[in-house]
Amino acid sequence: MRFHTIAATAMVALAGTTAAGPIGYGICQAGCSAVVVACYSAAGFTFGTVAAAAAPAAIAACNTAYGTCQAACAAVLLSPTL
Repeated sequence: MRFHTIAATAMVALAGTTAAGPIGYGICQAGCSAVVVACYSAAGFTFGTVAAAAAPAAIAACNTAYGTCQAACAAVLLSPTL
């Protein structure tokens, strides 16, 4: 029994970091999408139904914030987690 404890401890100590970026990236993207849908709703529109050329300033602000959020998610994808 003692050998298993030592072996398990050694494996954990030598494991290093893992890249759970794809999971974090998916969570981040879901959060960004939820926020942009709420932003559109607050402006009185439905996300995905407004043409870019006809977008009022409030929708342009929502789109800018959404793009910034997605860019931040790219960093989450590439960052290692413990």
